[in-house]
Amino acid sequence: MAKRPRIGITMRLEQETGRFYLGRDYSERVEAAGGVPVHIALIPKREYIAEAMSQLDGVLLPGSNTDVDPIYYGEEPHPKLRTVIPVKDETELLVLAEAERRKLPILAICYGMQALNVSRGGKLIQDIGSQVKNCLKHEQGMPANRASHSIRVAKGSILGNLAAVKNSKDAIRVNTSHHQAVEKCGKGLKATAWAKDDVIECIEGTAKAHWVLGVQWHPELMNDAVSDEMFSTFVQKCRS
Repeated sequence: MAKRPRIGITMRLEQETGRFYLGRDYSERVEAAGGVPVHIALIPKREYIAEAMSQLDGVLLPGSNTDVDPIYYGEEPHPKLRTVIPVKDETELLVLAEAERRKLPILAICYGMQALNVSRGGKLIQDIGSQVKNCLKHEQGMPANRASHSIRVAKGSILGNLAAVKNSKDAIRVNTSHHQAVEKCGKGLKATAWAKDDVIECIEGTAKAHWVLGVQWHPELMNDAVSDEMFSTFVQKCRS
């Protein structure tokens, strides 16, 4: 049996109790796709991050119930900016820097996609509802696994090349739970999927030698062929 790739997943911080935690769905999807999930604590020390990632084969940046601090993309806080946790942002950026240095495959989900974009000099829409005209509802509420809206996907992209996307006769639909979004793509990134209100739903790296994919929805919660193939493709890239 081929060795399972080890995939680092950054955690969250529960401020009331001081506990690190992570929803089980991310680890379960990585394991089901053939990987070994390894949790990375939110300790923003470069030496710790380098050592914690020294045996990893890939990185998954999960969603979060927090916002990236707009100071990282040169803006003042919008009135509807939500909770910012400095150690989350700092750790995420250190993890991304180490993943970039080692050219580890990256799958970034929701907040993770936004952090990825900011790490490369990109900008975010701080609040979709007040900053995007005629926007869709991007915070669907419960149940979180409901396919809430459709997306259009660029042909030839990582997402567009998934068999489940290419062979689908219907529009690809995703769940949604975010109030921020990518406004301007960072260096070496391009948008490859959009909602009908033109909010960016997927970004990917432009360097062929480094597999990087960010999605704004939550495939770890979805029970569909696109999500399954996304995780299996990511784990396969980590294995190779």
